[in-house]
Amino acid sequence: MVWTEIKGRDYLVRSQYDTSGVRRQTSLGRRSKDTESIKLEYERGRSEAQARLKNLKAIVVRQSAINRAIGLGRVPLIGAKIIRALDHAGMLGSRIRVFGTNAIYAYEAIAGVRVDPELTTTEDIDLLFDARSELTFVAIENVSHPPFLHLLRKIDRSFERSNQTFRAVNEDGYMVDLIKPLRNPSWRDENQRVAVNADDLLAAEIEGLAWRESAPAFEAVAIDEKGEPLRIVATDPRVWVAHKLWLSKRQDREPLKRRRDEAQAHAVGRLITEYMPHLPYASPRVNATKD
Repeated sequence: MVWTEIKGRDYLVRSQYDTSGVRRQTSLGRRSKDTESIKLEYERGRSEAQARLKNLKAIVVRQSAINRAIGLGRVPLIGAKIIRALDHAGMLGSRIRVFGTNAIYAYEAIAGVRVDPELTTTEDIDLLFDARSELTFVAIENVSHPPFLHLLRKIDRSFERSNQTFRAVNEDGYMVDLIKPLRNPSWRDENQRVAVNADDLLAAEIEGLAWRESAPAFEAVAIDEKGEPLRIVATDPRVWVAHKLWLSKRQDREPLKRRRDEAQAHAVGRLITEYMPHLPYASPRVNATKD
């Protein structure tokens, strides 16, 4: 909050940035005892908040070092940055969920165990990336947010949309796919972009995801490679397992991917039965998803 002179009079102006990074200003009124009191209270609160933030940052730095030392860091750093950016923009959970292999980091965090690293790596030799080098999101509904590419480029300027319009790739080959369910009827009019921008990613429509978007959300705090925490919002692991098993039976899917899908499904299924007794398979919430 600052005092701004307008036509010879001082006004208290509040500045803030919206989710797209645009600076907005709002006048709180002409200078008076009330506005002076508002500004004084604001400065006091800001000073206290800055002190708390400084202390919390010191705690995070110290705890992150401990997490790294004992090997708790699991989520690849670039993926963690993207997930945090989505969370900061208000899209994580509300409009976008972490999808595919990366969701395993959320499941194992809740279970308190590690899934075999071989199950979190891909054997797709053509791409030469492991699953931690390919981050996929599923768009739930129409969204009105900053351009997706703009968000990615704030993390890494080298991100560009590939020839496949649903994918962004950076100079290191890190891929981000934006996908959504194939609607029935297929001609149903629906937004396929995170933001209204012709140059932004266009979500790919994938068969078999309609029931995934109605599945319960699953939230967990995982640890990235630097030892710092991040919130991950994915699909209920029971539904995730069912979808992976379904993929493993599809004859139009590559044999190596089908075997990996099945192995991942069994691994996460074991996490659920052994470490998540609060998530029974005989659940109305899960059964409702199938309907």
